[in-house]
Amino acid sequence: MAINIKKCTLEDLGKLQEISYETFNDTFKHQNSTENMKSYLERAFNLKQLEKELCNISSEFFFVYFNNEIAGYLKVNTNEAQSEVMGDQSLEIERIYIKNKFQKHGLGKYLLNKAMEIAMERNKKKVWLGVWEKNENAIAFYKKMGFVQTGSHSFYMGDEAQMDFIMIKTLI
Repeated sequence: MAINIKKCTLEDLGKLQEISYETFNDTFKHQNSTENMKSYLERAFNLKQLEKELCNISSEFFFVYFNNEIAGYLKVNTNEAQSEVMGDQSLEIERIYIKNKFQKHGLGKYLLNKAMEIAMERNKKKVWLGVWEKNENAIAFYKKMGFVQTGSHSFYMGDEAQMDFIMIKTLI
């Protein structure tokens, strides 16, 4: 089993769109309406939007490879790229997704550790994320990894307002 992480560049735009769409759809399609999923996927993962995010110097994307196949990805934000005002001592994990067929191989933990490594290299004091209140597996995973729920914010899936829990891990 070979696991590698590679930072995404603009040359990866097509692959990033493909895995973003696939993993988000597979994760949430059973709990949301077809119309709201379609609306969200088209807005969040169109090529223009992803290119804008890739070009933001305060955002970074990483692919995780399992035996040379893209198995998932990570997006981290700092400074003004964070989706909430959390200050310059924080790093946001905005997206961390693993394809269904690669789950249960520890790849989520691998990507989470990559985010922690980036935060420590940049002298950040906190790592935070928003997780849908109904994503019980993810919430349990983040709690196991030392994150604590500190609040919530709205997340819009199409025209439906949903609640994301804000979870924070303080770094030593």
